[in-house]
Amino acid sequence: MDTTIFNTPVLSRLLRGLSKALLRLSGWRVQGRLPDLPKFVIVGAPHTSNWDFVIFLALAFVLEAKVRFMGKAELFRGALGGFFRWCGGVPVDRSKPQGLVEQMVQAVREAEHFILVITPEGTRSKVGEWKRGFYHIARNAGIPVVAGYVDSITKTCGIGPTFTLTENIEADIERIKSFFKDKIGINPRLTSEL
Repeated sequence: MDTTIFNTPVLSRLLRGLSKALLRLSGWRVQGRLPDLPKFVIVGAPHTSNWDFVIFLALAFVLEAKVRFMGKAELFRGALGGFFRWCGGVPVDRSKPQGLVEQMVQAVREAEHFILVITPEGTRSKVGEWKRGFYHIARNAGIPVVAGYVDSITKTCGIGPTFTLTENIEADIERIKSFFKDKIGINPRLTSEL
């Protein structure tokens, strides 16, 4: 059985309760729910601050989402390797950029349940264009893309629509981006213009 922080019995319940309390005390509301699907990619945006990540992590606990993330293979060596796997990390060899998609597609195929979270900006800085790795992973694995967001203006975080991908990458990317057009990150000046 795949054991991560999100399905460690006592700890996951404790962190879920703590996450609910912290979001409520700080004025944040959770909206939406996870689709009832075994595998999908969550596009987490906007990503403008480490606080976006903290809020999204709290959202994962509140929704009981057993999320995974990619990390460079070096993080998973030595004493900390087990810790990063327990946190939901999947090691990838970043020296092979073309193989990164294939590595993640293989991880998706080997798992019974797999929710991969990717920030399409690839950085906390303002970007002109999203990286498309999330799209290629989802498309090649034959799984949908789900919108996950934070919006500092409305102080909401949550899960938006599920997107089934087509043969038209440009149209698919535009449909996904259109959901995020009115979402503003914790650091508004770094929110990418879509």
